[in-house]
Amino acid sequence: MPDPQSFLPVTSFDRQMMQRCLSLARQATGYTAPNPMVGAVVVQANQVVGEGFHPKAGDPHAEVFALRTAGDRAQGATLYVNLEPCSHYGRTPPCADAVIAAGIAKVVVGMVDPNPQVAGQGIERLRAAGVEVIVGVEEADCLKLNEGFVHRMKYQRPFGILKYAMTLDGKIATSTGHSAWVTAPPARTWVHQLRSGCDAVIVGGNTVRQDHPALTSHGQGRNPLRVVMSRSLDLPLEAQLWQTEVAPTVVFTEPERLNLPEARPLLQKLEHQGVELVALESLTPDRVMQNLAQRGALLVLWESGGVLSAEAIQAGSIQKVYAFIAPKLVGGKMAPSPIGELGFTAMTQALMLEEVQSQLIGTDYLIEGYLRQAEQSESNAAG
Repeated sequence: MPDPQSFLPVTSFDRQMMQRCLSLARQATGYTAPNPMVGAVVVQANQVVGEGFHPKAGDPHAEVFALRTAGDRAQGATLYVNLEPCSHYGRTPPCADAVIAAGIAKVVVGMVDPNPQVAGQGIERLRAAGVEVIVGVEEADCLKLNEGFVHRMKYQRPFGILKYAMTLDGKIATSTGHSAWVTAPPARTWVHQLRSGCDAVIVGGNTVRQDHPALTSHGQGRNPLRVVMSRSLDLPLEAQLWQTEVAPTVVFTEPERLNLPEARPLLQKLEHQGVELVALESLTPDRVMQNLAQRGALLVLWESGGVLSAEAIQAGSIQKVYAFIAPKLVGGKMAPSPIGELGFTAMTQALMLEEVQSQLIGTDYLIEGYLRQAEQSESNAAG
C-alpha cells in the first residue's frame, strides 16, 4: 500500500533540500561500501542550520553529522535525508533514536531503506515518537544514487556495469588486437571518474595480455579493487596490475591450474607482489560477483573483452551498460567486437536497453541504459 503521508504537499523547497542531500552524499562516492551514500540537512525556519554526509563504513551516519552541526537549533526543526534513518544497531547506534532525541519535528525522506533490517521500521519509530514523516521526495534520483546498494539488498550481488568503447563500425580493436586508443582523452577521463565510484573493476586474461591496463582512477579519486578472471593463468609476469602499492589486485582462477609446473613462476611473482589469488571450483561471473558481494562491494565495473562480457551478460551479472562510440572506422573481418557469442539466431532475441540516455563527451558519444532482462535472470539464479 502507498504511504498515506507520501501524498502530503511537497514544495519546491523540499525538492531543493533533497537535492542538497544528494550532493552531500556524492562527496563520499566510492568510499561507503557496503553502506549506501547518504546526505542529511537540518532546516530551521527555512534556514539550513546543519549538514552532513556518511563518509565511510564504520563512521557516523549522515544524520548524526547534521544534528551535531545544528546543535540546539535541531529542536523543532525539519530533517531532510535521502535514505530512511536506520532503526537497528550495526557499527553505529540507530539514527532514528538520535533524530528523536534531538527534538526534530519533521523528517522528509527520499526513499525507504531496502535493507531488511530497516525496511520502514525507522519511519515507524519516528512516527510512533510523534515525528511527522514524509516519504518519497525526489525518490527516483535517490534510488539512482544508491542503485548499487538497492541491488545488493535485493539480489545479494553487486550491481554490474559493463563499459566498453568501440568504433563506429563496432570494433574494440584492430585485427591485430591493437586498441590504444579507441576514444579521445575526455572520454577516458570520464571512465577514470567512473572507476573511482566503483568498488571493483573486472577484466579477463586476454585484456591483461593485450592492453597492459592499470585500471586505476588516474588521480580522479579512489582506486577500485582490480580483478582478473583467468582459467588458464596464462598471464604476463610483468603487468601494471601486479603493482599493488598503487591499488589492490585479486586474480580468480580454478584449483587445477595451481599445481601445473608452468604456473609456478607466475604464482611466485603474484605472491611476491602481494597479489591475492583465489581459486574457485567453477570460475564464472556469478561466482566472482558472489565473492565480491562477500567483500562488501556494491558497484562492479566490467571492462572485459567480448567473450567474458558475453558470459557476464548471460549470467545476469550486468545490470547497466555504458557504451562509447568513437567516430572512427577501422574495419577488419577478424577485428573483435564488444560482446561475444550470446547464442541468438534472430534479431527478435536481442537484449533491449531501457531508460536509454546519450551524451557527447569530447568527440565520442556515450550511450547508457539498463539491462532489465539480466537483472531478472540473476533474480532467478539467486532464487
